[in-house]
Amino acid sequence: MDARRLRDGSAVCHRSEICGVVPTDQLFATDRYAISAAGRQTLQNFFNQSMANGTFAFLIYGHTDSRASDEYNMRLSQNRANAVANVAYSVGARVADVRGFGERSPRAPNDTPSGGMAQNRCVEIYCLK
Repeated sequence: MDARRLRDGSAVCHRSEICGVVPTDQLFATDRYAISAAGRQTLQNFFNQSMANGTFAFLIYGHTDSRASDEYNMRLSQNRANAVANVAYSVGARVADVRGFGERSPRAPNDTPSGGMAQNRCVEIYCLK
């Protein structure tokens, strides 16, 4: 990412907002990181529309629920974030950062499979405008 600086040397931050939270259950089979054909099309449409609306770059962050080991979840979330980033690249989108957080940054408590765990299985997409 292009780090712009002010006269005092501090970085200029670009405005960003979370513009998409995609439940990974919609994109990936359990324990997999290959995106379904329907998921690929949905993501391509999303990235194209976001760029048409002024987004110049994206941050893509993968997450998992708390089942499995921390090491496994970190790898799975990174692979899923990379898969989403590859779709962005395929339509010419600029991706500034791709990271997997595993179970370390949950959106909700991991107390029930259909509640918090389902919410935590997601890929967050931030739009930089």
